[in-house]
Amino acid sequence: MSLPNHPQPQPGILDIAPYVPGKSAAPGTHAVKLSSNESPLGASPKAIEAYSGVATRLEIYPDGGSRLLREALGEVHGLDPALIVCGNGSDDLLHLLAQCYLGEGDEAVMNRYGFSVYPIVTRAAGASIVLADENDYTADVDALLAAVTPRTKIVWLANPNNPTGTYISDSEVRRLHAGLRPDILLVVDNAYAEYVTAADFSIGADLVAEANNVVMVRTFSKMGLAALRIGWLYGPDHLIDALNRIRGPFNVNLPAQLAGAAAARDVEFTVKLREHNASWRDWLVAELNSNQIRIVPSQANFVMALFADEALAAKAFSTLMDAGYIVREIGQSYSIPTGLRISIGTEADMRAVATILKSMVAG
Repeated sequence: MSLPNHPQPQPGILDIAPYVPGKSAAPGTHAVKLSSNESPLGASPKAIEAYSGVATRLEIYPDGGSRLLREALGEVHGLDPALIVCGNGSDDLLHLLAQCYLGEGDEAVMNRYGFSVYPIVTRAAGASIVLADENDYTADVDALLAAVTPRTKIVWLANPNNPTGTYISDSEVRRLHAGLRPDILLVVDNAYAEYVTAADFSIGADLVAEANNVVMVRTFSKMGLAALRIGWLYGPDHLIDALNRIRGPFNVNLPAQLAGAAAARDVEFTVKLREHNASWRDWLVAELNSNQIRIVPSQANFVMALFADEALAAKAFSTLMDAGYIVREIGQSYSIPTGLRISIGTEADMRAVATILKSMVAG
């Protein structure tokens, strides 16, 4: 038997479709990036100050357990810091969860249009991903439960969901959890929680405290610190112990830890972000909803625009791109070929996008 001429990755690795980020460049010198759901108001001034203050300490290793950051998160959210793990973005933590709780022959369940990183981390752990149908681009609890088999070990739930912006209520999350075996881990990914205005939404911290098989995952990326890659999760003590055994010992750098702690405590800035987003998200929905464009109701800092057909969606993308506005195509990554994801930007950005798209469909 002949040997391969180079090292071979584990079976299944090369079958994984890599994550495709939104485009970040467009023709012209003043391109506006509305493809990655970044903060339109920048970062918290307090976080910027904390980040700048680390410039003379770059030779020092960060605290391996992100203690100051965990304490700030515990203080702001009313959580036990000992039950928090921080990571190099929430993606880091999703990989760790999959590594800990999935293996060869296992399955993980997710809604059909859920976050595209879930299949990546699932397959990287040697497990299979099972897709559950949705109800009008919204996670369907009954479909998720019906997809569970004896091989299921994780259920991934982005709430609100990316790329659709839809969410399910606290009562529906609890109904989902109640239908799962105790050995199945329910991962509630609240990456966009800071932007939710729905009264029946919950971050799920109470459910984590009540159960042994629920974890809440969060990120700082959508609230102004995307460049620093800070994620965190809150879970039961046995899960925290498992993750801390395999995570990198210095997986969150010192500037990120200190800026993140300052950003967490800057509640006034977070509220300002939420209010700006809600105002211009609702405005954009009202402006664009028409016979040719449907805006799916969103609780995130973006909206998903559905066009009459694939050709019109492609035309909308290129028209916006030519005008210097970069939005997110979601046909390839999420199998929604008639859709575009549009991040909520400044007032000027939103007015310009609305004018361009309304003019295009009218013509």
